[in-house]
Amino acid sequence: MKTGLTGKCASGKGASVFPALIFLLFSLTAPGQQAQWRPAGDKIKTVWTDSIDPVKPSPEYPRPQMVRDLWMNLNGLWDYTILPATSSIPSKFEGKILVPFAVESSLSGVAGKVGVDSVLWYRTSFDLPKSMRGKTILLHFGAVDWESDIYIDSKKVFTHRGGYDPFYVDITPHVSKGGSHQLDVRVSDPVDRGPQPRGKQVSRPEGIWYTSVTGIWQTVWVEAVPASYISSTRHLPDIDKKTVMVNVKIENPSQGDMVRVKIMDGASTVSVTEAPAGEEIKLTVENPRLWSPDDPFLYDLKISLVRKGKVTDEVGSYFAMRKISVEPDINGVLRMMLNNRFVFQYGTLDQGWWPDGLYTAPTDEALLFDIVKTKEMGFNMIRKHVKVEPARWYYHCDRAGMLVWQDMPSGDLGGHRWNDKPGMEGGSDKNRSEESENIYRKEWNAIMDCLYNFPSIVVWVPFNESWGQFKTAEITQWTKEKDPSRLVNSASGGNFHDVGDILDVHNYPGPVMPKPEIFGKKQALVLGEFGGLGLPLEGHTWLGKNNWGYRSFSSADTLFMTYSGYLDQMVRFIERGLSAAIYTQTTDVEIETNGLLTYDRKVVKLPLAGLRETSRRLYESAEKIRFGK
Repeated sequence: MKTGLTGKCASGKGASVFPALIFLLFSLTAPGQQAQWRPAGDKIKTVWTDSIDPVKPSPEYPRPQMVRDLWMNLNGLWDYTILPATSSIPSKFEGKILVPFAVESSLSGVAGKVGVDSVLWYRTSFDLPKSMRGKTILLHFGAVDWESDIYIDSKKVFTHRGGYDPFYVDITPHVSKGGSHQLDVRVSDPVDRGPQPRGKQVSRPEGIWYTSVTGIWQTVWVEAVPASYISSTRHLPDIDKKTVMVNVKIENPSQGDMVRVKIMDGASTVSVTEAPAGEEIKLTVENPRLWSPDDPFLYDLKISLVRKGKVTDEVGSYFAMRKISVEPDINGVLRMMLNNRFVFQYGTLDQGWWPDGLYTAPTDEALLFDIVKTKEMGFNMIRKHVKVEPARWYYHCDRAGMLVWQDMPSGDLGGHRWNDKPGMEGGSDKNRSEESENIYRKEWNAIMDCLYNFPSIVVWVPFNESWGQFKTAEITQWTKEKDPSRLVNSASGGNFHDVGDILDVHNYPGPVMPKPEIFGKKQALVLGEFGGLGLPLEGHTWLGKNNWGYRSFSSADTLFMTYSGYLDQMVRFIERGLSAAIYTQTTDVEIETNGLLTYDRKVVKLPLAGLRETSRRLYESAEKIRFGK
C-alpha cells in the first residue's frame, strides 16, 4: 500500500497516521462536549452514528496525497447562529454545531435550515502548539457550501466561493503573537435560486432532488510549514514509456533550491531524481506493476525541497502506473481501454448522500464501506454523480481498485431544450450569463486540479443530462486540454455533440445502446444510466410512504430476475460495441428507493453472490472482443 496524492487538494495517509499527535491536539478540546451533542431529528440513521465522537469527529488526516506530520484538526463542536444576510459578526450564538456536518444534517446536532435570505455564522477558538510556532501557518477547509468569509480575531482574512473545492489561507500574520485565536466563518448559500454548482440540492426536496447542504461539510484543519514549502504536485504516468513525470510547485523558492523525488515500492527504492525547483522531473519505472481493479498497486512517493544540501520540507505521496484510452476493435468500433486492454466498465450511479450526514459520511469507515460493498456486488467502477467527495474517498478507491467517473456538480438548470436521442434534432445548449459561466469554469478548474493525482479517476463528466449544459464543444476541449491523460464524457445523457471521447445515453428502466455502425467509429459508446429498480423496505426508508423508483417492486426475487435479464441484454450490447454501463444506483436516497443498498446501509437488497455472477458475464464477454493489433 502507499500514501497520498497531491494537487491543490493535497493529502495525507490513512486513519491511523500520527495517532499520538492527533490525541494531543484533540485533548485540548473541552471534556464536556459529549454532553452538548446528540443527533437531531427522527429520520433513519446509519450504524456509524453511534460511533461518532463529538470531541474528535473525522480525525483522519484529510489529504492522503500530500502528507505532512505537523497538523491540527479543528473539527468538533463550534458555536453557530443563523442571522439575516445583513448581519455582522455576532456576539451571541444559538447553540453548538458539530463540524464537519452541514447544518441541515442530523449529525450536526441542529437539523436546521438557513434559507437563501439568511447566513450561517460559526465560531471556534484554537491555540497553536509550541511545535507550530515560528512557522508558516495554513488554515485549510475541505469544503464549504457555498460562499464563505473567514475571520481571525474578528478580521476578515479570506473569501471563497465554491461548494466542492478545498481551499486554504496563510494566516501566519494573524497568529504570530501566539495565544488563543478566534475563528469565525460566515456562510451564505443561494441553493436553487443561484447559478452556482449545487448538484441535487434544492430548497424543497422531492423526487430526485434532495435536502440542501449549507456550510462546512468537510474537515477544517491547520498545517505548519516552512517559509518555503511544497504547495502542490502533479503526477503523470506513462506505462508505454515506463516513466512518470512529476511537477512540484514551491511557494517562496530561493535561488539554488532543488527538488528531490523518490519512488518507493515498500522499503525498496525504484527511482530517485533531483532537479532545480520549477523544472519538471522525469523518473523511470522499470518493469512497472500496472494499477487495475484486479491489482490496485500504488507506488509511494517522497518529495523533498532541498536547500544547500539540507531537506527543508518534505511530503509523502503516491501514484499508480495506469493508462486510460480509446482504441478501435477489429470492426473499427472504438472501445475504452485500461492499460491497453479492453475492460468493460460496469458501475453504479453513486449520489454520495447519507441519511444522517447528508453530504458527509458519518465516519471514514462509512466512507470506505460504500466502495467495498460496491466491489463485493461485482462492480468495477463508480460514477460519482454531480457531487465531489472528500480526498479520502478517492484515496479509498485508489487502494480498493475502483474506477471512477467524476461528474461536475450541476447548476443553473432550466432555460434549455433537452433531446436525449443521439443523432436527433431538438437539443440545445443553455445560454448562461457571464457570471454563471465564470462560476462554472472556476470551480470545474479547481475540482480537476484538486483531483488530478488520483489514479482511480479515469473519466471527467462536465455535464449531466443537459442540466445547465452550455458551450459543450468549448468546455469539452478545455477539459481535454487541461487533462489529456483522461477521457472526457461531454454530457452524460445530455445534448449530444460530436466532441469528446464518449457518446453516453440514458434509458430507464432497461438497457439500450446507440448504433455502433453510426456512432462507434467516432466515440466510445456507453450507457450512462439505466435501471432504477425500486424496492422500499419497511423500517429503512426516509419517508413512511410515497417512496419512489423508476419501476417499483414488492419482491427482491422478482427485482433480481428483472435485473439479471437486463444484464443478459447487456452481453449482446458489449458484443456489438458497448464499452461501459452504469446502474442506478448504489443506495436509496431520501424518497428514492432505487438503491442496491438501503439508505441507512443496513440491508443489501439483492444477493451478493447473484450480483457478482451477473457482473462476471459482462467482463467475460468483453474479454472475447478481438482487436487488430
